[in-house]
Amino acid sequence: MKTIPFLNASAWIDAENEADPNSEIYQDVTYPKELLYSDRMYERLMAFQPDASEAVQIAAKAQHICRWKIARESYPMDRVGYLKWREDLKKFHAKLTSEILKKAGYEDTFIDRVSFLIEKKLLKKDEETQLLEDVICLVFLEFYFDAFASKHDIEKMKNIILKTWNKMSDKGHQEALKINYTPENLQLIKDSLGL
Repeated sequence: MKTIPFLNASAWIDAENEADPNSEIYQDVTYPKELLYSDRMYERLMAFQPDASEAVQIAAKAQHICRWKIARESYPMDRVGYLKWREDLKKFHAKLTSEILKKAGYEDTFIDRVSFLIEKKLLKKDEETQLLEDVICLVFLEFYFDAFASKHDIEKMKNIILKTWNKMSDKGHQEALKINYTPENLQLIKDSLGL
């Protein structure tokens, strides 16, 4: 049973993401890009860990909230610029989500916990941060990997696969191997991981 604060916070997160000017077509339907990402994150989390805490559920939904408002192009187009952009995004997502949770009536300790998760603190050490990271990686592999593979050469893709794999738990690895990849991409993943 979902609480009233959870239902309100979820609706307000969705409303923010519905304003995304970027769209994505999925199964012949056009969606605001970050709303679709948010739905995919939540659905994957609940399939992967149905008893996930309310904090993780909200962190999953809000992972990319209003991401379009901080453009990658506004940072230097190098590794340092990319990492700074990613770090600033995490703080931005956490701050915006905190404001929504406060409005929904959540306690400060709960709000701090959601921010901690969105900022992906203590990865590999905190179980819920790891759970969220597993879901992020699974959503990437299921819905965004094909587009990446078509844009990058094999060596770059092998590097992306290894980095993604290294962020995941054993449970995440098992789930990742159940995804329905194209035969070429499944082979690329197996080659990258030495499977």
